[in-house]
Amino acid sequence: MPSHEELQKRLGVDIDPETLRLALTHRSYAYEQGGVPTNERLEFLGDSVLGFSVTDHLYRNYPDLPEGDLAKRRSAVVSTRALAGIARTLGLGEFILLGQGEILTRGSDKSSILADTMEAVIGAAYLSHGVETARRLVMRLVDPLLAEVDVLGAGTDWKTAIQEIAAARKLGSIDYLIHGSGPDHARRFEATLTIGGTPYGSGRGPSKKEAEQEAAAASWKLLHGTGAGSDAAAAR
Repeated sequence: MPSHEELQKRLGVDIDPETLRLALTHRSYAYEQGGVPTNERLEFLGDSVLGFSVTDHLYRNYPDLPEGDLAKRRSAVVSTRALAGIARTLGLGEFILLGQGEILTRGSDKSSILADTMEAVIGAAYLSHGVETARRLVMRLVDPLLAEVDVLGAGTDWKTAIQEIAAARKLGSIDYLIHGSGPDHARRFEATLTIGGTPYGSGRGPSKKEAEQEAAAASWKLLHGTGAGSDAAAAR
């Protein structure tokens, strides 16, 4: 496992070592170690810091957007999917302390665990340095997402979003072709979304649900002309 110093370098902020270790302690590991503290309280704290930071940014930078649109953008940026994507970019999974059961089932790549730990790390930064440093960390992490907020604005449930656009354009029925690989304790899934029998986007993940969401997101971008192969999609 890489050192915590490497993680802090990736984050761009120094966090008290004990607090950082706590932020990385999943409940499965804590249980196996006889009930040591978990990162769940830090997750609770980090969720509030994250939500406030993003809300403040959206309020100040989008003065003409109504409350509903602001809420939609915030939900997209702070969603489990978005946070897990940030965590994967940081390589956060390799630092998380997990129990043996979660290790065997690739818990370090589960979106729920990654997102929760990301919030805990934000909480740890807040405890170590206060709200301003934590806010700056949040904004560094979410800036790439805010840059594509029009795409994220489809919402966090990409399967619903793709159903709506397919119905509006009368493209036909939606199906997901699923292929699984790997041993039972480390299965990986690939999903390809088809609309009216025509293949669109594909996605991968540790579960069928996540692979389908990724495929739906890729298809949504194709249909809106923002993804690779969008010209081909538009010609269909």
